[in-house]
Amino acid sequence: MSMDTQASLVPVEEIGKRIFLIRGRRVMLDADLAAIYSVSTRRLNEQVRRNRRRFPRDFMFRLTRSESVNLMSQIATSSSGWGGRRKLPLAFTQEGVAMLSGVLHSRRAIRVNIAIMRAFVRLREMISAHRDLAERLDKLEKESLAHGENIRSLFQTIQDLTAVPDPPRPAIGFNPDP
Repeated sequence: MSMDTQASLVPVEEIGKRIFLIRGRRVMLDADLAAIYSVSTRRLNEQVRRNRRRFPRDFMFRLTRSESVNLMSQIATSSSGWGGRRKLPLAFTQEGVAMLSGVLHSRRAIRVNIAIMRAFVRLREMISAHRDLAERLDKLEKESLAHGENIRSLFQTIQDLTAVPDPPRPAIGFNPDP
C-alpha cells in the first residue's frame, strides 16, 4: 500500500481535531474512534469489554457526568434523549488507542491506528515547539522589562542634569544690611 493511500484514509489534521485534553491527558473519545475505524460505538465498546485486561486505567477511563456535559458544550455530540448516548463516553489515551488495533481485527484498523499514532506524535512535536517558543518569548519579555527600567533611569538622570535650576528668590521681610 502506498503512502498516498494511507494519507487519504484519515487525514492527520482531522484526527488532531478529535484529540482532547481531559484530566491532564490527551485522549480520544470512543465515538470518534469508532467513526474513524468505521465501526459502531457499540461494537468498539463491546470489543473493549471483551478484552478488559488490555485497557488499564492509564489506557482508558470513563468520563464523569460533568466532564461529559462540559465536552458536549464544546463539541457537537448528541444528547442522551432520543437516539443519544445511554452511557458516559470512554476516553482512550495514546496507549489505549494503540491497544485498540489488537482488539479490532481489520486492515482498516491497522491503517487507522498508524494514522492516529502519527497524529499524537505530531501533536507532541507541536506542543514541544510551542513550549520552546513560549520560553523564548518569556525571556525576551523579562529582558525588555529590565531594559525599560534602565532606560527610564537613564532619562531621569539626563533630565536631572539638564534641568535649569530655579533662580534664587529674594528674601521676604526686613533686611537690615542694604
